[in-house]
Formats: sequence, C-alpha cells, structure tokens
Amino acid sequence: MSNLRSTCANLMVDIGKQDEKIVVIVGDISHGLLKDFRENNPDRYFNIGICEPATVNIAAGLSRVGLIPIVHTIAPFLIERSFEQIKLDFGYQGLPGNFISVGSSFDYSKLGCSHHSYADVSLMAHLPNSQIFLPGSALEFEIFFRESYKSRNINYFRLTENPHGIEIHQKDIVVGKAITIREGSDLTILTTGSVLRNCYEAAEILDQNGISSEIIYLPTFKPFDATEVRKSILKTKKFITVEELSAQDGLFNSVLRSIIGLGGIVGKQMAIFKFLRTYGSYSDLQDEAGLSMNHIVQNAKALLREEVGLSGD
Repeated sequence: MSNLRSTCANLMVDIGKQDEKIVVIVGDISHGLLKDFRENNPDRYFNIGICEPATVNIAAGLSRVGLIPIVHTIAPFLIERSFEQIKLDFGYQGLPGNFISVGSSFDYSKLGCSHHSYADVSLMAHLPNSQIFLPGSALEFEIFFRESYKSRNINYFRLTENPHGIEIHQKDIVVGKAITIREGSDLTILTTGSVLRNCYEAAEILDQNGISSEIIYLPTFKPFDATEVRKSILKTKKFITVEELSAQDGLFNSVLRSIIGLGGIVGKQMAIFKFLRTYGSYSDLQDEAGLSMNHIVQNAKALLREEVGLSGD
C-alpha cells in the first residue's frame, strides 16, 4: 500500500470536516483506508461496487446538484471502462468532479493486462475542461488536491503505488508548473510520475560518464508547462521523454507541441509501446517496457552519439 493512498484517506477525513459538500464514491476498494471518513460521514460515503460506469453516472448527478464528488477506484476501470460516461456526463454537461485512481500503468504487475492502464491520461486529456495530475509523492498529491478539488474542472489524480522517493521542496510544487530536479547542459530528461526515480539514478550515472543531464519533472500533465520545457530544450538541444504512458499520445507528444518551430533539436521517446503480457514485479515490467535506469542511460548515450532527429523507442 503506497503512502499516496494513505495520504488520500487522511485528506478525505480532514477536508470532509471542513467541507460538507464533498462526497466520496468508491468502486469496492480502499474500505479499510477510508474507514474513518465513512464512520464520520456515513451519508457522504457510497460503495457502488464493481459497476464503474454507473458510479460515474451517480457522481455526475451529485455534481449537478452542487455537491463535490470524489470518485475512487482502479485506473483501467475508472477511466478506460467508464470513459463514455465521463465524456458525456461530465465533459458534455460541463460538470466538475474529481477522479482518483490507483493501479495505473502496470502498478498491479502481478494481476495482468486486465489491471493495466496505459491510455487513461490520453483519454482524460481529450476533455477540454480537464486537469491531470501524476503525483509521484504524497506531498505532491496533497498540494494538488487541496488546490484543485473545488475548481470547475474535471480533475484526474493518478496515484502511483511506487513513489519516486526524490525530495522536492514544497514551494516548487505548483499546479501547472514543471519542476527542475537537477540542472544540466548536454541533455534534457523530461518525465512524470514515479519513473522520476529511474531518471534521477540514470542522470547520476551519466554524470559519471561526463554527460550533464537536466531533469524536468512534470507532475501536472495538464495544464502543460510548455514554457519551462521549451526553455530547457533550447538550452541542451537534446531531450528524452520517459513516461509510463502509452507511446501514442503522452508526454512526448506534449513536448513536441511545445517545441514546434525550433530547429536543431534531437529527441527520443521512451514510453509503453506494447501490451505487457508478463507477470512479475513492478521493476520486472519496467524492464520489459524499456523504462529501467539502464535503458535510460543507454538511450541517452545513443542519442548523444547519433543526434539524428526525433524518434520513438
């Protein structure tokens, strides 16, 4: 159980005392963690069970009458299975709401593809009034949630089971802002979520090999901080994106939109390019997806050696 989920449960209790409009709706998960909120607010906690589209329908109704729904369950079921309801009931109707997922990407590495989710961020990004957060630490999640949960947006918080463990100062965690984890001059590594840990360790190895890497961390996926991304890439002229998202429409694509019109830039995408059918540990699947620390080091060295334009993995 990650500390992000514990933080989420504690936040619900704290905010629930201050704001009587919040209603927590779950899809048959986290009952133990949310016990205190449920006991303190029995009329504001609902377990709808394993029928996620209906859960979204109910949440939209609550939003329509002025309440603040917080929907919580596993990413592939909350977003991919229920996207039609999110699109129509929240997006089309212009209603605000909060969606908190766990088990994204391949966090549930031993449960197989049914419990993987690679396209959730891409789907939610298509909603015009959405905000998307991929916090890699409990502090990031708490700051983003407190600032955003009452907004008029559709807020998606993608909680990881594998926090990155990199220290980030509270003042640097701002909605919509990129964070410079370390400065460098030869290469920009752009990343989001828990895979920041691998990027940081890779940058340390590269530094020992005489390659100065700048790490730009984007825990807010949308709105996207194109200004900071562009600034860093203009400095290094070379970049790699590292993301536990689908290669079809993730971080790499957002970066490309940020640098349209710039010349002399070379870049490489490291993302999820295939279904991961293997069962194993989280690190096993990171390795299979080509997102391990060693893969980042190898790709960085190859990029600096080749410098031949923009490419996928």
